Formats: sequence, structure tokens, C-alpha cells
Amino acid sequence: MGEVKHILLAKFKDGVSQEQIDLLIKGYANLVNHVEPMKSFRWGKDVSVENLHQGFTHVFESSFETTEGIAAYISHPAHVEFADGFLAQLDKVLVVDYKPTAVEP
Repeated sequence: MGEVKHILLAKFKDGVSQEQIDLLIKGYANLVNHVEPMKSFRWGKDVSVENLHQGFTHVFESSFETTEGIAAYISHPAHVEFADGFLAQLDKVLVVDYKPTAVEP
């Protein structure tokens, strides 16, 4: 058990306007209201000074209670419908699921 994070790194295609990106982010965030296993959603833009982003500009983080919850989310009709339109706007995408582990100092 424990929390599971679903991380999506994205680079939007050239020509996708900021208005379109904003609408896509709102749609992504709204999945929390339709997909029960999805417990939270956060996002942000790359601000690293290391310049190791490999072209990825946006990070999306969703939280789940189990890996089975992520599987249910992936196949949920609301997610499938959203993902079809969202992924069509991306030039690059990388997805990683992980269970956070705290390290004691």
C-alpha cells in the first residue's frame, strides 16, 4: 500500500497556443472529478537552470493509492477521451509511475 505517483513529462508541439495549453491543463485537472482512483493533480513548467530537460517543458503529477488505481484511471472512459486529444498535441511525452520512499537522514 501507500501512495503511488503518476508523472507525465510533456513537450507541446510547435503551434499549440498558450490558450490551448491552458485548456488542456484544465481538462487534465478536471479528471480528478471524474476518475475516482485519481486522488490529486498538480502541474508545473520546467524552471531548472541545469538545462537537462531534453525539450520537456511541462510536468504533470497525479496521485493514486495503488498501482491498480492507476490501471483503472488509464482505462477509465473520461481519461481515454481526454488522453486522445491531449496526446495529439504533444511532440514528446514520458510517463513514469513510482512509489515515493522517504530516506531518513
